[in-house]
Amino acid sequence: MTTPAIEAVAVDLAAEAGALEALLLPLDERSWSLPTPADGWCIKDQVSHLAYFDDACRVALVEPAAFVADLDAAMADLDGMTNRVAVAHRDLTGAELLTWWGDARSAMLTAARAADPSARVPWFGPSMSVASQLTARLMETWAHGQDIADALGVEREPTDRLRHVAFLGVRTLPNSFQARGLPLPEASVRVELVAPSGESWDFGPADAADRLRGPALDFALAVTQRRHPADLALVSDGPVARQWLEIAQAFAGPPGSGRRPGQFAGAGL
Repeated sequence: MTTPAIEAVAVDLAAEAGALEALLLPLDERSWSLPTPADGWCIKDQVSHLAYFDDACRVALVEPAAFVADLDAAMADLDGMTNRVAVAHRDLTGAELLTWWGDARSAMLTAARAADPSARVPWFGPSMSVASQLTARLMETWAHGQDIADALGVEREPTDRLRHVAFLGVRTLPNSFQARGLPLPEASVRVELVAPSGESWDFGPADAADRLRGPALDFALAVTQRRHPADLALVSDGPVARQWLEIAQAFAGPPGSGRRPGQFAGAGL
């Protein structure tokens, strides 16, 4: 039976995807090939990426042995694999991509709601709980949606669904260091964020010497590497918080290339 935690993330993931679909539905076929800030990727590639990995998540949920059987090969060259996925689906039309992504997401959510809430689900990196898997899919949907919004030159209205991205960003602090072969810091970091609604979101020990604070939107942009930290209104106090902000990475796999300082000067978020 679906737990409240799984259902809450599932509902917000569906809403986040719906907001992105609203940007994509009016596009003509030429617009689907617009370049995005991700090097070498167009809008089509962003959507095929989401569809492919939503389907991979379904497989991990319902056929974990089949997922694990292909995991070593994928992890040996994760960037190469994701780029091959993009290239392999560029012949699809925008309408075909939307159908694929919608079907994949629906099947994934059905599988997540039917899964054992206590199960550990394999993924590209450490295994996760079902709720955490959906949180990661929401983070990816939001982050790749940002790339699409940047390609279209539109500014999205942030929502409190960003709490999921912020939560994952905090939880993946160790991953940010491990992905770069750096020793894990011994000090904890207190994260204090202001939500789009104005609510305060606080994570970590209240007495931590290292602190990171600012808008939740900016934190989400930092941990998904959609903006360079120099362009964000985040304040870091302490050596661990400062180093983490520079390398924060909420997604699995090798370190991302991020974005350049000033890359979006004059543009909306």
